[in-house]
Amino acid sequence: MSGHNKWSKIKRKKAAGDAEKSRQFSKISRLITAESKKCGGLITSPSLATAIETAKAANMPKDTVERAIKKGTDTNVAAMESVTYEAYGPGGVAIVIEGLTDNRNRAAQEVRHALAKSGLEMAGQGAASWAFKKGAGGWEPTVTVPISETDSAALELLIESLESLDDVQDVFVNAE
Repeated sequence: MSGHNKWSKIKRKKAAGDAEKSRQFSKISRLITAESKKCGGLITSPSLATAIETAKAANMPKDTVERAIKKGTDTNVAAMESVTYEAYGPGGVAIVIEGLTDNRNRAAQEVRHALAKSGLEMAGQGAASWAFKKGAGGWEPTVTVPISETDSAALELLIESLESLDDVQDVFVNAE
């Protein structure tokens, strides 16, 4: 009867929650580091202030935020760069994937692998972005595509697998 007590259940639930929180904190930390590097660590910069507010909303510890800012101002740190990938998903839905990485090749391979698991491929630059308009909050769809329930379920699984990648910040789709 091992593994059937209350603590085992709590432990598994806590481990899953902690893993998700860790993944979220690492994404926010990368964003803060990149914004800190852009503005030279100036906390009053609008982009860095927005990233810090995002961290506060996610209940990220203050020392972790300060460490990320310090990492961005350090000269020995690898440059974090913004990357954008495009693809077409189930039902012909256009997908724009934004990421922040220190290694473009690794990030591209991870995205390619996640897409390949769903039987999809990456598209060239501009192939899917025509269906979106770049706004303050990210990519907003200008053209939407209706999809079936089956395609919707497959799209949700794809988005979850893409968002679980460390280098991916946001995934935008033009599905209705």
